[in-house]
Amino acid sequence: MTQDALTGWDDETTAEAYAAFAHTFPMYSASSRDLVARARLTDSHVIVDLCGGTGATAEAILALAPPNAQVISLDNAPSMQRIGRRTLNDPRLSWVTAPAEGLAEHAPAHGVDAVVCNSAIWKTDVPAVFAAVRRVLRPGGRFVFNVGGGFAGVTHPDAPTLPTSPSLGTLIERIAARDYGTPPASANGVPRLPLTAVTSHLTAAGLTLVETDVTAQHVTMAERRAWLSIPVFARPDSGLSYEQQMAILQEAYAQTCPDDVTVTSWLVVVAQLEEPQA
Repeated sequence: MTQDALTGWDDETTAEAYAAFAHTFPMYSASSRDLVARARLTDSHVIVDLCGGTGATAEAILALAPPNAQVISLDNAPSMQRIGRRTLNDPRLSWVTAPAEGLAEHAPAHGVDAVVCNSAIWKTDVPAVFAAVRRVLRPGGRFVFNVGGGFAGVTHPDAPTLPTSPSLGTLIERIAARDYGTPPASANGVPRLPLTAVTSHLTAAGLTLVETDVTAQHVTMAERRAWLSIPVFARPDSGLSYEQQMAILQEAYAQTCPDDVTVTSWLVVVAQLEEPQA
């Protein structure tokens, strides 16, 4: 299913809130460092930060890439990139405003050594993006990305099977249903992008699956509240104004302990364009 990767993101309020969250809390920087380490950039000359947003992953790439490497941050939301240009100033980094599916139209003719995509692949036309990555990767180049556990249908062992108290999301749903009559979020139990689908799409694109891993992020309630305060992530996701969403979030958060930790799971995927056989 094709997702609209731009909806809600090309908005100054969202971009500012997202950038503030990424610089205050470790979620995006930690996952970016993990993905970039798996990309093995030691000898890379050109690296793409796909769906790069305000540059959290580009910053991690720049920290590990060789001094003469070129980094391209490609994203479809000008507002996100405007924030990134303001806060991340490095001559090795260039910004390209384009959809992920159009990657091949903006990559250098001689190709790229790695493509990294943090927290966004599910929002794209996945087969089209994988085909575009295949077109631009040099032989031996790596494509590294992650998929949220709910979308991938995976759970890390650290995640409790039976939560001891309602999650912030559950509390939000209850308050919204009580005060506004909103229906509960749909939960059909079918993951949108499981590993079987990922593997199938990679194979169809001509890429080889190298490694998979299920990782965990330990997130406090305070961090979770900050994430849900970003307009594009606010809940419930339709029918209410942002002000109403924030009032519900505040009431739900008041019923939690700020230092309580929740565990979110992620499927991490490493693929590669194989070297031609001699």
